[in-house]
Amino acid sequence: MKFFFFLLIFSIAIMSASTAQNKKIPPEKPKLVIGIVIEGMRYDYIYRFWDKFEEKGFKRLMYEGTSFKNANINYMFTQNAPGIASIYTGTTPSFHGIVSNEWYLRLKNEKVNCVDDPAYKMVGIKSDEGKKSPKQLLASTLGDEIKLFSTGKSKVIGVSLEERSAILGAGHSANAAYWIEGKSGQWVSNTYYMDELPKWVKEFNDKDFSKTFSDREWNTLLPISEYKESLTDKNSFEIGFERNGTTFPYDIKAIKEKMKTLNIIKNVPAGNTLTTDFAVHAIVNEEMGKDEHTDLIAISYSVPDNIGLQFGPSSVEIQDCYLRLDKDIAHFLEVVDDLIGKENTLIFVTSNCGVAEIPRYLDSLKVASGYFKNFYALTLLKTYLNAVYGKGEWVQGYVEQQIFLNHNMIEDAKISLEDIQNKTAQFLLQFNGVSNTITSTTLQTTHFTKGIFEKMQNSFQQKRSGDVLINLTSGWVEDISTATTHNSGYSYDTHVPLIFYGWKIGRNSISRPVNITDIAPTIAAFLNMSFPNASTGEPILEMIIK
Repeated sequence: MKFFFFLLIFSIAIMSASTAQNKKIPPEKPKLVIGIVIEGMRYDYIYRFWDKFEEKGFKRLMYEGTSFKNANINYMFTQNAPGIASIYTGTTPSFHGIVSNEWYLRLKNEKVNCVDDPAYKMVGIKSDEGKKSPKQLLASTLGDEIKLFSTGKSKVIGVSLEERSAILGAGHSANAAYWIEGKSGQWVSNTYYMDELPKWVKEFNDKDFSKTFSDREWNTLLPISEYKESLTDKNSFEIGFERNGTTFPYDIKAIKEKMKTLNIIKNVPAGNTLTTDFAVHAIVNEEMGKDEHTDLIAISYSVPDNIGLQFGPSSVEIQDCYLRLDKDIAHFLEVVDDLIGKENTLIFVTSNCGVAEIPRYLDSLKVASGYFKNFYALTLLKTYLNAVYGKGEWVQGYVEQQIFLNHNMIEDAKISLEDIQNKTAQFLLQFNGVSNTITSTTLQTTHFTKGIFEKMQNSFQQKRSGDVLINLTSGWVEDISTATTHNSGYSYDTHVPLIFYGWKIGRNSISRPVNITDIAPTIAAFLNMSFPNASTGEPILEMIIK
């Protein structure tokens, strides 16, 4: 009996030792940080589509990672570019300067894109669209700080179908940012980063995946009768691709030929697969995560946002997009595990914005909603200001719910800027769908600590924002070319998923409020390095205190 007991104890000891040897122990710091931003992803998507997801995609992230039930965007103008910038700088537009996708430049009397820079040109193909850089981003990013900490030895790369997402995610000091040139469907970069594309990118482009993917039909992954979490496919609320129908199946090749461009790849789920494949090639060919210096790849999936804007968050199209993206995520996690190891890789998944429900759909349910007719309001505002101050171009521009007044004319007429701002703000309050207005003078002289005005203040940057900022009533969106949009401080635009996974991350669910500006300082704390230089976010204590 004693002998049997001894054998049992000995066997257990041997098995324990073997298990300890086989267990993959995480290193002191991760070899590779992977940022995955799924643009336009509302928090509720994971739970709405949960039963249709496979086990190794979003479910794996949730089962094996730390998820947050109350992660939010803490500013008002929830557009794509401010979201990417806020995630990687750890601060709001008031500090990093990317107040919207584009803004009005008074000196040139024109709109400018957030990444426009005439000093650089495209690499890969000849195109005027390559004049881009991150120079309008006024703060350092997570990637910049990783570069500084390693004295330039770490690798930092941004990947997205959209140039603004690739560039802003990568930051100032990146080795490269890659995006798709829409007309050709080729992956490109520009002279800010390099003089010519690496050999592996050229070889990837030679395979012409954009054309291959866009020659396919887009039909539902599952029988359409199984999409019970969504509206019926045929409805009167959606707009679709360039108004080329709103029901499955979609003849993508025909739409592409009608558009005379490969830009359609940015609007179909195959674009997510293309992004995933290119990101994997970047990791492999740039040998990311293979030495003692932590690398960063910032991946942004832009297709989900484009589909959400055209079809809405309750459409079969958006559900099918996420079911297919789930497979892409599963494949990506498996490849990264094989290449680098889960224990060596720190991954975060989040979104740069949500999306509003289509007002026409809300109206059918008798939920308060509508479209703010901004051009109509602007026309009447100009007439009103002419009546009050005399004939003149008192309004210089309008961009994304912001009024830009003509400062030169106001100064020449010796009119109080504060007075005309206040009159403009009060006039706009009369329109249906306008909930609040606030002037730049008020935002510069008053400190708000809660509510919508705090979010408006966090979106305000003195040199780039308008004279009057407009907050629409919940359920209302601007009357634009898409079915819906995202540009508010309401929960459907601000409540986003956040999951950490991989290196030293255990399974957990956290319910307390956190902001997307907390992501970069949390990762910086993991790496024992400086936070991005304008960071206002806080490290998430539950993550860094073990």
